Amino acid sequence: MGSTIAVDLAKSVFQVASANRAGRVVARHRFSRAQFEKFLRTEPPAHLVIEACGTAHYWGRLAQEVGHRVTLLPPRYVRPYVHRDKTDRADADALR
Repeated sequence: MGSTIAVDLAKSVFQVASANRAGRVVARHRFSRAQFEKFLRTEPPAHLVIEACGTAHYWGRLAQEVGHRVTLLPPRYVRPYVHRDKTDRADADALR
């Protein structure tokens, strides 16, 4: 489980940043709910970091069912890592 997948959840579009062992972002994705579920099921086990929100527990449980390790972070812990304007994509990058 060497890679980290950072997720910023929203109502209908999720921003995802995948990082390698060194913490460098190697891929960014923008998924709908259905696409994100398919991504979780097909991606090899990784450490999933999710900004906590109303649906974070649901997605965290789903990710654990398919073998991912999940960490939920409160939004106030994400803000200090955002180096520019606060957007969903910037949040996903900061979570890694």
